[in-house]
Amino acid sequence: MQRRWLSFFGIALMIVAVVFVNRYYLPSLTEQEASSDSVSFDIKIKEPSVLYGMVVDDFLVIEDKVKRNERLGDILEAYNVPAKLINQVSQLSRNVFDARKIAANKKYTLICDQDSLKTAKALVYEPNPIDYIIFRFEDSLTVDVCKRDVITVEKSIAGEIRSNLSETIEELGISHELTNKFVDIFGWQVDFQRLQKGDKFKLIYEESQVEGVTVSINQIKAIYFEHFGSPYYAFPFDQGEGMNYYDAEGKSLRKALLKYPIEFTRISSRYTMSRFHPVQKRWKAHLGTDFAAPTGTPIRSVGDGTVEEAQYKSNNGNYVKIRHNGTYTTQYLHMSRIADGVRAGTRVRQGQTIGYVGSTGLATGPHLCYRFWKNGVQVDALKADLPPSEPIQKSHMAAFETVKGDLTKKLDSIAFPEQRQEPIASI
Repeated sequence: MQRRWLSFFGIALMIVAVVFVNRYYLPSLTEQEASSDSVSFDIKIKEPSVLYGMVVDDFLVIEDKVKRNERLGDILEAYNVPAKLINQVSQLSRNVFDARKIAANKKYTLICDQDSLKTAKALVYEPNPIDYIIFRFEDSLTVDVCKRDVITVEKSIAGEIRSNLSETIEELGISHELTNKFVDIFGWQVDFQRLQKGDKFKLIYEESQVEGVTVSINQIKAIYFEHFGSPYYAFPFDQGEGMNYYDAEGKSLRKALLKYPIEFTRISSRYTMSRFHPVQKRWKAHLGTDFAAPTGTPIRSVGDGTVEEAQYKSNNGNYVKIRHNGTYTTQYLHMSRIADGVRAGTRVRQGQTIGYVGSTGLATGPHLCYRFWKNGVQVDALKADLPPSEPIQKSHMAAFETVKGDLTKKLDSIAFPEQRQEPIASI
């Protein structure tokens, strides 16, 4: 009997063990198997580093700028490019790239071996934000002239003068290029040196962008400018002879000569018959307009014309004198240097750089002295009464009115910034 009970107990114990295993152990194995089937691995594949279309993971990348008087050969020699390849660079056809024209402060990038010699395998030179030239140095030289994609973006901006145009422009982050185009359009209608607090403006313009960065201002498409409570408009229109700007009545805003021979800046001394000369220490007439600007600032011809003089004289320093036609002549004094190619007899175009601001001759600091003749008599350049260009012709008036109407609606939709209690900057 005792053995029977022991047998029965053993069988019962085995049944309990089987139930326990099925209930607790086997499911865990099944779950593990199931979970093992659903395991996912987060494998991150490293994307190769690509620069100018080249994979550069295994190379040393060096970025720098061309130094003054540095040649392309000097850069390549320092990075162990063979002499025969450097010679090939110097003899490139100008249709490919003129290696002599690399300029100081322009960016270049070297792709080099990661060893002690840092031998260059490629060099990329960027003459401007759009173009770049790739030189590859293998057994032979290869050169690729490339361009970045450029997109055109329409933008608008509105502002209110708090103290002067320059400070307002700076706070709004408007580029100098846009400021200068704005000033040139209204140069003969508005004295931008005498704006008053509360003057307002709205601009619609197009800019070129490369990789999200502005590289140039293409065109101002419309302007509303409120000066001393009076509204001024500017609308571009082409009557078949190129784009010009017109006011709301269709009158041309352009005149034969630009008003300013330099980027918009401060006038340090105006035309006057009596001024105390800072160098000669005596009162005398000042028959010109002085524009304060840093040394090296480009000076532009205010109109098409022929260079009469381009030389150095003790009082004038480096200067250029230009005859525009039988009526008008202009002169630009105290240049740090005269622009290359500008000499007596040279034809120049409106807006062309003819020299750079300096303090040569009888000058206490860097500035441009601008002089203006009308019919052989020196007059105040900023008050000269110049004839305007042709207004909108009757045959184009309907088309102009359509353009003006569309642009006026766009200008009206632009809100002025909210009034602020504190001034942006003191005068």
